[in-house]
This record gives sequence, C-alpha cells and structure tokens, in this order.
Amino acid sequence: GALEAPCLHFAVRIERVDHEPAVRIVVIPLRDRAFHELLLGDYNREQRGLAIRKMYPVVAPWVMENPIFMHLVAQNDEQVQTAIDQCAATGYEALILSFGSYLDMEDSSSENLKKWKDFADYAHQKGVKIGCYSLFSSRSISPDDDVIDPKTGKPNTHALFLKAPCFGSRWGLWYRDNIKRFFSATGFDIWENDGPYPGDVCASTTHPGHKGLGDSQWKQLEIQKELYHWLNERGIYINSPDWYFLDGTNKIAMGYKESNFKLPRATQKILNRQNIFDATWEKTPSMGWGFVPLTEYGGGGPESVIEPLHEHIKDYEQLMMQYYGAGIQACYRGPRLYDTEDTRNMVVKVISWYKKYREILNSDIIHLRRADGRDWDGILHVNPFLQEKGLLMLYNPTDKKIMRTIKVPLYYTGLKDLAEIREKEGAFKRIKLNRDYSIDLTFTINPESYTWFVIAG
Repeated sequence: GALEAPCLHFAVRIERVDHEPAVRIVVIPLRDRAFHELLLGDYNREQRGLAIRKMYPVVAPWVMENPIFMHLVAQNDEQVQTAIDQCAATGYEALILSFGSYLDMEDSSSENLKKWKDFADYAHQKGVKIGCYSLFSSRSISPDDDVIDPKTGKPNTHALFLKAPCFGSRWGLWYRDNIKRFFSATGFDIWENDGPYPGDVCASTTHPGHKGLGDSQWKQLEIQKELYHWLNERGIYINSPDWYFLDGTNKIAMGYKESNFKLPRATQKILNRQNIFDATWEKTPSMGWGFVPLTEYGGGGPESVIEPLHEHIKDYEQLMMQYYGAGIQACYRGPRLYDTEDTRNMVVKVISWYKKYREILNSDIIHLRRADGRDWDGILHVNPFLQEKGLLMLYNPTDKKIMRTIKVPLYYTGLKDLAEIREKEGAFKRIKLNRDYSIDLTFTINPESYTWFVIAG
C-alpha cells in the first residue's frame, strides 16, 4: 500500500534500527529495472545446463570473449619484456602480471604510471594485450579503514577472509579511484581482481561510503559494481573472483582447490579434467579459468611443477591440450612460456591447433565421462551452426594402452542421419547415426595420453 503505483517486481532490504531490537523493512520498487527469466523445460542436467549456457551470451555477450593469456611472475623489467616477446612469438594474445610480481597498482606516482604505460605501448606494438592483478581482501589496511565487527567494535574479527578493508572506507574509495587512474594513464587492457568478496558487513559510522551497519553490505557491493561497469564500458577485460557476469565481468575462476597444485603432475592432470567437467555444467568454456603451475605454487617441490619446461614437455603439452581442448584459458603461471626451441615449437603447435578449431572448442560441452584415473574420460564440443559440428576430446590416464567402444551422443550437433568423423587430421569416415542420434565409436589411446576427433556433417 506504500508504493505510489502498481509494481510487479520489487526488492526487500532489511535494516537494523540502531540501539533497538527491531528491524526496518524497506520495499524498493524495481519498475525501471530490466529482468531476465529463463524457463527450464526438463530435469535433465545437460539440457538445463545448456539452457543456462545459452542464456548468458545473450544477456551478457562479453562472457564469450576468451583471449589466450599467460600469468607472468616477474620481478624486473627484463622479465616483462621477455614475456611479451614470447607471447608474440607463440601466438599468445595477452599477458597478465600475476600475484607475487613487482607491479604495484597502488603506486600512483607519475614515474610508476609512465613505466607501465611504456610496457603497454610495447605490448600493443607486438599485438599483445597486457593486464595486472590487484588484491583487495585478505589483508588489513588500518583500524580506520578495515571492516568493523558490530559485536566488538574492532576491525578484522568477522570478515569473510579474516582480514578485509571496507570498500566504503576512505581507503576503499581511494582504491576504486586509483584503479581507474591506473587504467586511464597506462592503457592496460585486463584487470584481475582478487576480492572484494560479497558478504562483509561493517559497523563503522564514519566511513564516507556507507552510513552504518544496515547499509554497509549493499553500499560496498554498489561501489564494486560501479567500478566493474566503468571498466567494462572502456573495453577492459575483467577476471573477478565471483559471479559478477551481469555487472561486466568476463571470466571467473573455473573452480578448483589451490592446494591441489602442489600435488604431482600426473595427479594434477586428472584433477584438472575433473574440474573442467564439473565447472562446465552452467558455465561456457570462456566463463572460467584454470591453473597450471609452471613454477611452484604453495609448495609441492619439483614433481608438482613444469619448470624446467623442456624436461617436462610431455606433461606441459597435455596440460595445455586439456585446457585448450576444453576451450578454457588457464593461468600458465611462471616467468616464461618456453626455455628451448623444442619447447617453443610445442607451444606454437598447441596454440595453432587451438586457433584452427577455436570456434568449436569454445562451443558448448556435452559431458561424457568424468575423469577417475581408472579408465577413459572425455568431453564433446557441439555446435550445429559450424562446419565442424563436434570435437571430441578423449583421455587415457592409465599406464596401459586401451581400446574402447563408446556411444557418442550427437543430438546437439544437429546431425540426423549421417556423420563424418576423423581422428586428428586423418581422413573422414562416414558413420550412420543410431535412432537416438548417437554413434558407436571405437578408439585406441596410448598410456597416459589423449586423442581427439572432429565430427562434420
């Protein structure tokens, strides 16, 4: 009865009344907002996931951008220039200075901004985009700027990640403005944002970005969303920690446990394929990133990393093929992409293969068998609108050569009667579809290896 006009959609915000046990319920009419509704017609997991994966490119088309990037760990200018040169030499399209590098976005001095503008100009001359990582949460700024616990009146005791600044604090607003200043001054193309994470509340009544506890969560989220909108409007690619796709984010974490990357390489390969399988039910391949520790990440020793790259070239190649074969960009985190001519040739070969089949590899995934380390596993890309209607990736994690016959579902390729299929770059063979739009495929894979098939009409 309090609304001025009939309103179909509204939001409800519950605010605590200061020094009282009561709460205030605020009804917010949303008559000027846009809404998207997706009607799901089946309980089948694959069909429901396909519907969601078809929706996001329509309402947030930027999620389909999927540049090939390296995650550089650099401690000096020479390493940055070398990485840019290696990206250009191998076909990589972007470079992100990773966490642990010496770039400091919070240094707003003219000298710092000019140095990174010069690097951006150099990368652009080479046809390479450049970006950087910035940490917001999981650290303390000062008692005046951190989130305040409403129970104790002290900072850092209740934040989701134990320590966190408030985005509505003076420092938080400065941080937002400084991010904009950095990108405006340097011409950088990509921002990887670690935090802030939704959920933190702040009881401060002196922060300029919010009034008190009641509006702190909402106001912090609004500040973050405005920053993402600003970046997206300027064509700056955003890797963010959470599901902010409708606010301008291009990519989020695919989903993984960081401690897994200190396990042996053979184990990582299986776990990575499990992560790919699990993450692509409701995300397109371009919406998530994976991880490959070229150098040590969180411990693990020599058996967990790829460096020296030429000594582990087989593992390096398969990790690349697993991710690019799923259409997923991984953070290849280290100081370089190759160390010898053989390694460079391998990287060029994989990137060239990915670019050749890029459209189908970035298309929807049909889930065939989840990796378990005991038998074959695989996924199938499908797209009825391409010349390649499907691309099948198959893996053998065992230490023995295997031959299997499996049923491959081709319903979502759009093929009805006949399919043409070839293994790798071999000759096409024509196969008649079964009545359920599947084919029976027999294949052989060497120990601890993989193969792939192209399917056409």
